[in-house]
Amino acid sequence: MATKTRDSGSPPVRERIVINNKIPRAIELVILSLLVFLLVYRVVTFKDQDHCFPWLLALLCESWFTFNWILVVSTKWTQCMDKTYPERFLDRVNESEFPAVDIFVTTADPILEPCIITMNTVLSLLAVDYPVNKLALYLSDDGCSPLTFYSLVETMKFAKLWIPFCKKYNVQVRAPFRYFTPKPSLTEDESSEFQQEWKKMKKEYGNLYKKIEIAAQRKFPCDRDSDFVDFTDVHRSNHPTIIKVVSENKEGTPNDLPHVIYISREKNPKHHHHYKAGAMNVLTRVSGVMTNAPLMLNVDCDMYANNPQVFLHAMCMVFSFKNEEDCAFIQFPQAFHNGLKDDPFGSRMMHLFSMLNGVSSIQGAMYSGSNCFHRRKVIYGSSPNDAIETGDTDNEYLRNMFGKSIEMRESAVQTLSGSNATIQNRRIPSSFIQAAIQVAGCRYEYGTSWGKQIGWMYGSMTEDVLTGLSIHGRGWKSVFCLAEPLPFLGCAPVTYPSALTQKKRWATGLLEILFTDKNPLLLTLNGKLWFRQALAYIWVCLWAVRSVPEICYAVLPAYCFITNSRFLPKISESAFLIPMGIFVIYTLYGYLEFKLLGISLRMWWNLQRMARVNALTAWLVACLSVVLKLLGLSHTVFEVTQKDRTSSNGEDNDDANAPRFTYDRSPMIVPGVVILLVNLTALVHGMVNIGSRENWMYMPRLGEAFCSVFVLLCLWEYLKGLFGNGKYGIPSSTIWKSVGLALLFVQLCKRASQWF
Repeated sequence: MATKTRDSGSPPVRERIVINNKIPRAIELVILSLLVFLLVYRVVTFKDQDHCFPWLLALLCESWFTFNWILVVSTKWTQCMDKTYPERFLDRVNESEFPAVDIFVTTADPILEPCIITMNTVLSLLAVDYPVNKLALYLSDDGCSPLTFYSLVETMKFAKLWIPFCKKYNVQVRAPFRYFTPKPSLTEDESSEFQQEWKKMKKEYGNLYKKIEIAAQRKFPCDRDSDFVDFTDVHRSNHPTIIKVVSENKEGTPNDLPHVIYISREKNPKHHHHYKAGAMNVLTRVSGVMTNAPLMLNVDCDMYANNPQVFLHAMCMVFSFKNEEDCAFIQFPQAFHNGLKDDPFGSRMMHLFSMLNGVSSIQGAMYSGSNCFHRRKVIYGSSPNDAIETGDTDNEYLRNMFGKSIEMRESAVQTLSGSNATIQNRRIPSSFIQAAIQVAGCRYEYGTSWGKQIGWMYGSMTEDVLTGLSIHGRGWKSVFCLAEPLPFLGCAPVTYPSALTQKKRWATGLLEILFTDKNPLLLTLNGKLWFRQALAYIWVCLWAVRSVPEICYAVLPAYCFITNSRFLPKISESAFLIPMGIFVIYTLYGYLEFKLLGISLRMWWNLQRMARVNALTAWLVACLSVVLKLLGLSHTVFEVTQKDRTSSNGEDNDDANAPRFTYDRSPMIVPGVVILLVNLTALVHGMVNIGSRENWMYMPRLGEAFCSVFVLLCLWEYLKGLFGNGKYGIPSSTIWKSVGLALLFVQLCKRASQWF
């Protein structure tokens, strides 16, 4: 991988483009200045307030908002993006010099993550433009499902037809369910040979889809002569390791399929399996024993390769950096093929785009759990420019770090020393099944550094961010690659409950990071994490904590109406221009920033309101979950997000009701309903008093009224849900609980007015 990627004077295979953001900087500083002025105003006028409590609470909330904005400004201060040129790379690097890549695909539940979606991801990855003898794909099945194994076996039969078809006709979309989703697009200009093969492929894929659908409805025979004998009497949380080589390219021929290995790691209720992080560490060890490629790509089961040249884009990065420390991992964006129009649930995370460009100019992109190429030596715990003298494979250091397996220690020696020597029979995975079973055992990690210093880190449900933080903390840098067309596309949550569950899991895991030894501030003081990179990590990790000031600010207007107090300057005061200026400038700036990305006005509003709704619901529950965990009263639980199987058979399926909010009995929506009812009550209370005012423009609480209306607009879907029917209506039990809590809040406000 030290091959030169360009001759003297030749154009580069990768360019770093610095984004000119002087105007955004100026606007962000103006907003920051106004926030500081508002804080100064509150401190100076505090002694003049008749009701000190709302003024003090507003001061605390606005102090938090100012701190949060400082983190944002710091992260976005400098921005850049990388552009790659795979055609130049192909001209300068021989295929024989391409590094091998081990591909990891993870799935956990064949119901929540339908097998046909996973198999499409597998097919798209096997068909990429990259030498097949340089690839090995490992499918981790944490559900230990015979259906997943059966689907993989049948998919490999189809792959023998699909991969040659894609490469012969240079098919751009190599996930069949996406390639065949549009209406038949054959034209008279296309050759009859292509038309016949196209129809054959569509028919064969339809057969594969039907086989998997039928198999999902029957019980698999697990007798001694069956291929499923290893699945006899197994439970998904209690079973031995199952490793099966489904496809093996023994001769390393370019026209054969890559290695494909099925893995279901050992599970035992007495041993913590560490969710996805544990699965990734098993994949790392098994692949290290079997193929030991220097690069590893991990992909979620729903993230298919949308760009057949994605591996070449990654190689442009790998070969273009003179120092390995500048490219510990290559993160590709997470984008979605099934996104609903205007993103009603805020699932696409488009508002993070400028933040991604910001961290790219500091120490590099954060690891986001999927679509990421890792250097194996980095995952094995090495530091930049670290000349590790591993010695023989039986020394105590290697045993304490990597475990008892000799094959695993050989993998570590080869990787960490940078040796190009190959271990005998390493390209034949079936020769190492017993060694792989050993390292996949649930007891193997005991007494080792897996999950602590090497591999994917334990201690948080967002193992991706924690692992990336650990890598940056050792002094490595990373890169973010945005290629066209988008390299990977996945499934976004298509229902509100699933989107809410996903946001809660993310916020919970991110907050957990602050209570580990990988806290960004600790890694800045004791490690090699850059200070501005630490601030960016802190901004992300504090998502759940932001729920507290957001909720306080959302109920402050109602409190003021009920107690006849205020927390904003009167409209007749010149100081009123400060909060009004913050709101107007921030809103216009945010819209213009999104407009430059091609985002519609409706999508921008959806993202704005969902940011507020998530803070009032999912993030609050996440914050409470972590607090209860720290107190030892409960444990956080990893919840798999349900994947949408719409159109996975290659047919269009438009649902006009898809953007509508649906509700279940989840307690997460209760805070949102309570805040909605409280603000409705406050507005009614305020309107009753309007009639006694001769000039409403001089109402002392006009600002508070505007804030209440804004909260109602953000919670408009909840208001509709109060009167909805079926799944589109909020359950009556949730409504009554919320009514009770809202009445309790009103009574507490009335009593508080006597105390403060």
